[in-house]
Amino acid sequence: MQHLPFPPDLVALKRRQIRIYNRLVTQPALGTAELRRELIRTFCRISSHPYWAEHGCGTAGRVELYRAAEARPEHAGTALGRSVGSTS
Repeated sequence: MQHLPFPPDLVALKRRQIRIYNRLVTQPALGTAELRRELIRTFCRISSHPYWAEHGCGTAGRVELYRAAEARPEHAGTALGRSVGSTS
């Protein structure tokens, strides 16, 4: 399935959200409160991005945004798409 044409700043925000989430997963005891606050702020910025006003904010669009952000090489070998504690 092809990715929808998302604005680069929206993809960058999603990539940032994924990085923050992965830090929470891999280092749960280090700066958890600040990381959680940053995760919430980033989620709010993604949710209020002007792209959604024009294209709608459905589940399929959010899944495609995740896939577009995940497709970047910098995420190779991270916990993306895997449950916490997964060895695969």
